[in-house]
Amino acid sequence: MDLALQRVSIHGHEVGFRMGGDGPAVLLIHGIAGSSETWRDVMPALSEHCTVIAPDLIGHGQSAKPPGDYSLGAQASTLRDLLALLGVERATVIGHSFGGGVALQMAYQYPHCCERLVLVDSGGLGREVSWMLRLATLPGSEYVMPVLFPAFAREAGNSVSRFLGSLGLRNEHVAELWSAYASLTEAASRQSFLRTVRSVMDPGGQSVNAMDRLYLGAHVPTLIVWGEDDAIIPVAHAYAAHQAIRSSRLEIIENAGHFPHVEAPTRFVAAVVDFIQTTQPADLGTEDLRQLLRDGASGIEEDRGSQ
Repeated sequence: MDLALQRVSIHGHEVGFRMGGDGPAVLLIHGIAGSSETWRDVMPALSEHCTVIAPDLIGHGQSAKPPGDYSLGAQASTLRDLLALLGVERATVIGHSFGGGVALQMAYQYPHCCERLVLVDSGGLGREVSWMLRLATLPGSEYVMPVLFPAFAREAGNSVSRFLGSLGLRNEHVAELWSAYASLTEAASRQSFLRTVRSVMDPGGQSVNAMDRLYLGAHVPTLIVWGEDDAIIPVAHAYAAHQAIRSSRLEIIENAGHFPHVEAPTRFVAAVVDFIQTTQPADLGTEDLRQLLRDGASGIEEDRGSQ
């Protein structure tokens, strides 16, 4: 199934998205310097079981790239509004890398929209992250990036990629990294990239951490999927999140790096479909959230008292 790009205006800004299939809604959120294209290998199979919605986040892909707020909260708000415009009340929210942080934020801000949560090599679960991303937070990096990402490199690299593909030498992990690099040869994308990175990182690593709020996920079915060989966000974050969300499932994919949905799409789809079919969707109301917050506060006080 070819899920063609569609467009809708949200608060005056164009948002691109792909949608297709039938069944329970699944919202796919890509990472930094990515787009809905990152889900190309899993969308057809998922759409056989679900209604798949894969947006281009603001500042990415074919969506608008205005100056402004690129924080997790701002992206989550836009996705809530996108679902409302599409007539989708609730969805299983799947987020990869930075998109995982957006998914966590969405589940926190708008629990009524989130039936299940799937975190794929997710950000927001620890300090450690690749030094390449941390460099982008340094002062003056905006002046260096045009040199590192010249426009002429995009077409040259695409030609090499097509040639290697014709020889059957395509490496999916490298291809995904190249796609991110190619997007940064455009000035507007570079500016959006820097705003996005600096909203969640500093030179020391990730500056936004959801670990202190993961107890709220106890009543939201959660699947954690991670590439065992991830060199961008370490797999240790997956184990830590799994321990913090006691009811969560953990799927470590061997011989995969930061993009398990691209590197092992069949296994990824099987894990997600099984997760959706064998769990009951969350239905968290205001009173439920209030009680969870009270229980969490009590637990914190008990921990302090035992120190």
